[in-house]
Amino acid sequence: MAKVNLERRAEIGQEKRARTRAQLVAAASALFSKRSWASVTIDDLVREAGVAKGTSYVHFEDMHALTIAVADELIRSFDELIQPRRAATSDLLLRVALGCDAFIERALEDPAWGALVARMARSYPKVGETARLRLREDLARALDEAPRAGPSVDLALEAAIGVVLQVLAAIGEGRLKGADAQSAVGAVLGAIGIGKRQAAATLAKLARAKAARLREAPIA
Repeated sequence: MAKVNLERRAEIGQEKRARTRAQLVAAASALFSKRSWASVTIDDLVREAGVAKGTSYVHFEDMHALTIAVADELIRSFDELIQPRRAATSDLLLRVALGCDAFIERALEDPAWGALVARMARSYPKVGETARLRLREDLARALDEAPRAGPSVDLALEAAIGVVLQVLAAIGEGRLKGADAQSAVGAVLGAIGIGKRQAAATLAKLARAKAARLREAPIA
């Protein structure tokens, strides 16, 4: 009789469960990018994921638990997206521009992701909470240094987030393309009270930073 490797069998079972869980989260993300998360049912989910209804309950107690999982995935992706770019410069206004541009750039690569972020951030407050705190920190310091007569830090924060989320939604719906990316960041800078000359200088730095990142990117 062949010897049964119980440890390997357990590993295979764990891998299968992880794949199914990821499949359910991906299906929920796809649905949430098109519709309000509150309108999605278990039947919608299992149809999208191609699994049995009972399978979904093995991994998630209900749709609320699944929504939290989708939100957690987004939250992790936000830090991975913006932190390396924030850490690359001490220029505070450029940090703000880089952070906003990171979201816009990612949405242009994957419009469904942009639509998902826009929907979830507006209807599920925990999504974007950490990114919001980081943006507020950079904004507070940048606006303290910038010569301006603009909005308060809190109003500037809401204006910046509002512009970015609207741009992500528009990209997700196919109404904005890559040519609008730099103008969108410029709109953020204008919304937070940055003058045209300083905004233009920041956008030029942003363009150089993006070009440098492309030069350093490994060739596939």
